[in-house]
Order: sequence, then structure tokens, then C-alpha cells
Amino acid sequence: MTDTSRLVTLLNERGASRVALQFPAGLKRQAGEIAGTLRAAGFFVVISGDPCYGACDLALDTLSFADVLVHFGHTPLGTHPDVIFLPWEVDIPLESLDHAIPLLRESLVGLVTTSQHAHQLPRVAEYLGDRGIEARIGEVSERTPLPGQILGCSYSAARVPGVKEILYIGTGVFHPLGVQLATGARVVALDPFTGTSAVIDASRLLRTRHALIERARRADRFGILVSTKTGQCRRELAERLAGLCDRAFLVVAREIDPGELLNLGFGAYVNTACPRLSYDDQVRFPVPVLTPQEFEILCGVRQWEDYAIDEV
Repeated sequence: MTDTSRLVTLLNERGASRVALQFPAGLKRQAGEIAGTLRAAGFFVVISGDPCYGACDLALDTLSFADVLVHFGHTPLGTHPDVIFLPWEVDIPLESLDHAIPLLRESLVGLVTTSQHAHQLPRVAEYLGDRGIEARIGEVSERTPLPGQILGCSYSAARVPGVKEILYIGTGVFHPLGVQLATGARVVALDPFTGTSAVIDASRLLRTRHALIERARRADRFGILVSTKTGQCRRELAERLAGLCDRAFLVVAREIDPGELLNLGFGAYVNTACPRLSYDDQVRFPVPVLTPQEFEILCGVRQWEDYAIDEV
């Protein structure tokens, strides 16, 4: 949770009087209460109403109304002189690990999670150690500043030397699927709040992606999607991909919207924005949305056997 008194101290230290607030979807209902507290402390407050998908998606337009932007729920991605990042820590019940332990085959495992739970990984490792399982927590990286933290665009922390099995703690299957594709390790996923655990199998996803590549071969034109968001713009990559095919054209947008892509009428798109758009959101799009690596396969400069998950 957020210590509002600490936030007030940080704002006063910066000499801020006008404050912009940005929340991801899961925390937006906190906006009114936090804004009220800050207003009572003497600040002018403005709240971003746009969607927020991560630290790669800073509300700089909203910041133009204020002295400082407070970005909740995510760890820093680079630095910005007028942005305060406030991660949102959520404790997990350690006893939920008992649901995953029977699925683990190895006596040595890697531990990964999202930023909300990363603060608890040392306690998780201790809990597993008391039950005869040695757990190693992955290193930090430029995009993931917390040990063991992964993002939908970065699985660096999952690449733990000597580890053949990884325990992912968190909700959903998108992240553990990414861990398996990025590392080739056996992955067990645990939802600590429902107690549900499962061994992850990425083979079905790979079959789906292979079918999308084959569908995309019939496209008359390809739109290479380029996002203007602060941490998602991969212009150099997009221009290189456009050079692989004379039927490929850059399409620049801040928000990648299925309706707008439908209006453009391209037969397929290649996503260089948030990797999650290709994998998790494909069902929302009317035509195939390939990853950069999949487009390379389509263009013949990469073999299917060298398939790799898209990471920033």
C-alpha cells in the first residue's frame, strides 16, 4: 500500500504545488481518496484518465498541468526529472506455496514474480528452503530494478544460471508463458490468492502463433506499428523490419486501437510497441498482429526453430 504521508514529504522536498496522479487499471479506484488527501495537504491535484499499462506509459500530457507526476503501481523504467514512481506492494499468504510445492520436480528452482510481490521473494525462498527446496532469485536489469521481477517485455530475471525449473508467483498465465518461452525451463505458476497452481505448457501458444504467421503471408500490405509512448517506442527496430519487405509501412500511434487498425485496412500488422499486444490481445484485433521475430520468420531471415519471445 502507499504511505501518503511519505508522498507528501517527497512532494514538499521537490517544492511541488501542483501534482498529477497516474494509476493503472487495478488501482484507479484509489485515485479519489489519494487526491483528497493531497488536496487537504495543500496541493492542487489533477488525475490522468487515460489507460495506463506500465512505467513505459507515462502520462506526460497530464504532467503538463502540474509540477510533478506521481506514477503508481510500477517500478521506474529509466528516469524522468518530474516523475515520482510509487510501486504498490501486496503481500501474499506464504502458505499458498503449499499448493505449488507438489508440482516442483527439482530441488533447485528459480523464483520470479511481478513488482507487487517482489519484496516478499526472500521470505518465499526461506519458506521453500525449510521444505528442502533451494530457491534462487534472479538478478535486476535495466527494465526490472527488483530482484526476481519480470515484466511482459523483460524476462531477464528468469534467466538464472543452473536452474532448470522456475516458480512464478502471480495471477494469469501471460507472464509464466513468457518465462517458459524465454528460458526453455519447466515453469510452475502459482496464483497465491486462489491457491491455483499449474505446470505451464507453451506448445498451444506456439501452434497459434505459427498459424498466425501463415495467415499473415496472404496479406497484401503490412503495417509496422510504432508507439510514441515513452518506454515503448522502438523506431530503429520498426524501420529495420520495414526494410525486410517492400509491402511494409510504418504506422505511428500513441494508442494501438483495434478499430483504427481495421479502418486502415492492412492485411496484417507487426507490433513493435508493448509485446503483450501481440500475445495477449490478439483476439481483439481483426487481422494477425505479429511480433518482430515472427515477421522475420515470415520474411525468411529467421527460422521457426529459432523462435524467440519478443522482449524490449
